[in-house]
Amino acid sequence: MAIPLSDRNRAAEARAAELESRLTEVQTEIGALRRRAEKDHLDFGVQISALEARADQLTEALLNLKTGWQAVALARHPQRPKAQDFVAALLDDFTELHGDRAFRDDPAIVAGLGWFEDRPVVAVAPRKGKDTRENIAYNFGMPYPEGYRKALRVMKLAEKFGYPVISVVDTPAAYPGDAAEERGQAEAIARNIEEMTRLGVPVVVVITGEGGSGGALAIAVGDVILMLENAIYTVIPPEGCAAILWRDASRAREAAAALRLGATDLVALGVVDEIIPEPRGGAHVDTLVTIDAVRAALRRHLERLSAVPAGDLRRQRYTKYRRMGYHEERV
Repeated sequence: MAIPLSDRNRAAEARAAELESRLTEVQTEIGALRRRAEKDHLDFGVQISALEARADQLTEALLNLKTGWQAVALARHPQRPKAQDFVAALLDDFTELHGDRAFRDDPAIVAGLGWFEDRPVVAVAPRKGKDTRENIAYNFGMPYPEGYRKALRVMKLAEKFGYPVISVVDTPAAYPGDAAEERGQAEAIARNIEEMTRLGVPVVVVITGEGGSGGALAIAVGDVILMLENAIYTVIPPEGCAAILWRDASRAREAAAALRLGATDLVALGVVDEIIPEPRGGAHVDTLVTIDAVRAALRRHLERLSAVPAGDLRRQRYTKYRRMGYHEERV
């Protein structure tokens, strides 16, 4: 009898945990030998080479597993290109627009106009920092409601001028603090989801890192949802899921398997339309190759969608989202 997918995922996560433990032991032994060689002026070259070969084998085995928790780790990798990096690399003459015309400008969302090759477009993306100072300035990529209202303002501007919208998604979640709730975080997210379903211009979404909860959904309603191979898209982070279900955040690896948050599972579920491949080991290994792959996918889909009338775009988008989560019981 075939093993249920959830059981296969759990088995893969258990195997990955074992491989990671063994890899850590090998790396620790390599470090110890190097320190001893330096201290005592001894030659452990043969032993170190053998251990490094073993570490490479374990790393390769880990990469082949493609577990949910591995995707989480790669999506959060500190060297992974940020959403604003994709916007800067993909768009020429990008002009950022600021403010929601109601409260303030939220730096955790970048939104503006630019040229994608020979096509004027609007781009929206959460902004994460590359160091502690930037992370604090950008609230760790977690927007306030005014950030979502700014994004919607710019997307409505795109509709006014007939420009396609490119939404690059990489956020752990919307900011859950008191100030955000007081200013209507839930309403801002709901309004964005509602309005994006009605936009009369093409909307292409690219999930490049973390697609976290309503914070991602607020800018991820599109005609086409693309996802990098090692990105994640989930209703809740694995740690939060484990804390709620089992009162134990340390079971995050198990939660990642159950959530089916990786690209392959999401395509199978019909939530994501296409997976964009990454270099072996993750997008951070070769950022330029990753960006070129995203550019090719965007070009292909924008060319197709730009020929579709606004009314048809809305109808197709509606049908696309109505199909998600369809469930049929057979007696």
